[in-house]
Order: sequence, then structure tokens, then C-alpha cells
Amino acid sequence: MINKLKGNKFLSGTLILLTGGFLSKLLGFFLRIIITREIGVEGIGLYSLIMPTFGLFITIATFSFPIAISKLVSTPKRSSKKVIFSTIPISLLLNLITLIIIFLISKPLANVFLKEERLFYPLLCIGFTLPFIGLSSIIKGYYWGKQRMGVYILSNIVEQIVRIIILMYLIPIFIKKGIVSVICIVILVNIVSETSSIIVMLMGLPKGMYIRKDDIKPSKKDIKDVMGTSVPSTTSKIIGSVSHFLEPIILTNVLLISGYSQDFIVREYGIINGYALSLLLLPQFFTQSISTSLIPEVSKYYAVKDYKMCKKRIRQITFLSLAIGLASTSLIFINPTYFLKLIYNTNLGKTYIKVLAPFFLLYFIETPLSNSLQAMDRSKDAFYITTLCSFIKLALIFVLSFLHIGMYSLIIGIIISLIFTTYLNIKKVRTALN
Repeated sequence: MINKLKGNKFLSGTLILLTGGFLSKLLGFFLRIIITREIGVEGIGLYSLIMPTFGLFITIATFSFPIAISKLVSTPKRSSKKVIFSTIPISLLLNLITLIIIFLISKPLANVFLKEERLFYPLLCIGFTLPFIGLSSIIKGYYWGKQRMGVYILSNIVEQIVRIIILMYLIPIFIKKGIVSVICIVILVNIVSETSSIIVMLMGLPKGMYIRKDDIKPSKKDIKDVMGTSVPSTTSKIIGSVSHFLEPIILTNVLLISGYSQDFIVREYGIINGYALSLLLLPQFFTQSISTSLIPEVSKYYAVKDYKMCKKRIRQITFLSLAIGLASTSLIFINPTYFLKLIYNTNLGKTYIKVLAPFFLLYFIETPLSNSLQAMDRSKDAFYITTLCSFIKLALIFVLSFLHIGMYSLIIGIIISLIFTTYLNIKKVRTALN
């Protein structure tokens, strides 16, 4: 009977994530339509060039705290307040160090490596958003662990609405000042939107959850346990983020040597990331959200060696993720021009989509499998997979870029890396549960 109730809670939590994810994604569609239609192909290209850098620093700022906290607070007799307040000082210190690093590297990164001096100020803006993203991720970890997905989803929806309202008002004003000003605003709006998300989550805390003086004092044990999960998990993520960070740098420099112009590189890189990949990754929020629900579940059953339930949960989420991915990818593959025109008011990127779409189904298998490895404390396996596949991708981009095939060096690198990643994740999950 207890297992049945737990199973119902898991399934209801997953259903809430799917429903809320759908609403949040609809708002995300609207937001992306506003941004892409206002800033154009050149703006999307410049924005896409700094997104890998933004992603890398978000990985550092959040430091896998949501995963670590969700695992700890789902454990019986563990003080959620102690875990959260032990993590906050670490997060603030980490973000201060990261902010200093960003200030030091922004100019050489823009001018020397990305070959775009216009990106200097947008790169600086990234640093100011990180403390807010870090704090928000900590509180989200609490809701994941307690499987209170309703408040978590509500905070995401409010965050998107706030972002839409602000950008609808500010983009028309700042577009007159230039494309760089608009990109800075798109980045800085995260400060306000993340703050709104934090407020919603704080309002959703249990009414009887009082904070005492002892709760605020960091606990060495909680810090050790949080870092014990977050360090290996983040190490793996950083490898992937560094790979993504190096991607436009390698691509830009090698293609320039091969005779392609900077305008071509900015334009095509923006088309691939801003249009083609963004369209194929539309269900990403759903798959990531439902895969997140695996972490406390698999962690709990794996701890008591109930491998049968672990396999059941992984199969359920993998099948659901794949079903969502299959439906969306098939529709996009059949008529990419329609969806590109509908969402982005362009037909640019349809050729790239036709090549990528059949292989992108693997992404919807890989995501839940990767989360399963984290839940089973297999961070070393995740690190090995990420490192190997990142090296393969970057090596392919570097070599193929000399063959004068344009951006297809990036497309081929993405496809082969995805195949290897999915295969290795399947292999490692099977090994862990046998």
C-alpha cells in the first residue's frame, strides 16, 4: 500500500511537471518569438556566440546544488533548512569569485577568441545575473527533493511572464540604441525574473516552517554531503560546458583560417543555434523536468538496493521522454519551414533541421539516462562519458572545419557526439543495475 502511494505521488508529480512544463514552454515560445523577430539574424548570431559562455558560468554558479539538495532533503530525518542555509554561503562565495573571473576575461574573450569586440559588454552582464540564478537553483532543489512540483512549476511560469513583460517593453526602446544594448537587456532581465521566481518559491514554503537561529548556522556535515554530490556532478557538467564554450571559439578561428568570413560564421552559427537547434529542442523543458523527477526516486530505491523499482522508474521516464521527442521531432522533420515561419518568421535553418532531426531522438533517451547515473552516485561514469564525447565533438569540429564544408563540421560533430553519449549512458546504467 505504501509503495502504491509513493508511486502515485511520483506519477502525479510527473504529471504536474508535464502540464506546467507545457504552459511554461508556451510562454517560452512567445518570448523567443519576441526576441528573434526583434533582433534579427545578426542579433541571434551574436547572442548565440555568447550563450556557451553563459551556460558555462551558470554551471559554475549553480554547481549542481539542485541535484545535491534534492537528494539530501528527500532523505528522512534530514533538516531541509540546515541543508539550504549550509549551501547558500558556498553559493555566494562561488558567485563572487566567478564575477571577478568574468570581469578579467571578458575583453580578451570577445576580442581575441570570439573575434567580436561587440560582445564585451554582454559578457560583463552575465556576471551580474549569476548570484540570482544560484540562489534560485538552491530553493528549486528543495522543491525537487520534497516532490512539491506545483510550486516549482508556478515559479517557472511567473519567471517567464515577468521576462516577457519586461522585454516587450524594453526591446523596442533599446533596439534604437543598437543590437549590443538589446543583447545586454536580454541577459540582465534574468536578474528580475529569477528574483520573481525566488519570491514565489519562498511564499510556497510550508506555513509551519519557521527559521530559527540554529537553522541559519552552516553545518559542516551538510556542507560535506552537499559538496560530496555537487563536486563530482559539476565536474562532469563543466566538461560539457567547457566543450560548448570552446565550440564557437574553435569553429570561428578554424573557419576564418579556411577562408570563411566573420559575417558568414556569425550568421550561420546563429541560424543553427538560434533557429534549427532551438526548434528541435522545444520539448527540452518537458524532458528535463520529468527526468528531474527521477533523481529522488531512483536515489531512494537504489540506496536500499531495490533495482527492480529503479529499472521501472527509468523505463517509465525514458519512454515518456522518447514519446514526447518522437512526436515533436516527427512534426518538425515533416515540415520544418512551417514551424520556422510560425515561431521565428523565417525559413532559415530548414536544411540543418532535416539533417539533425532523425538523430535528435537520441537526445530524449540520453537525458533521463544521464540523470539516472547521477541519482545512483555514478558521477565518475557521467564524467567519463561527458569527457570522452566532448573531446570527440571538438576534435571533429576542428578537423572537419578544414575540409571546406562550412557549418556541417559542427552538424556532424553534434550527431556523432550524441550517438556516442547515448550508447555509453545505456551501457553504464545497465552495468549499475545488474
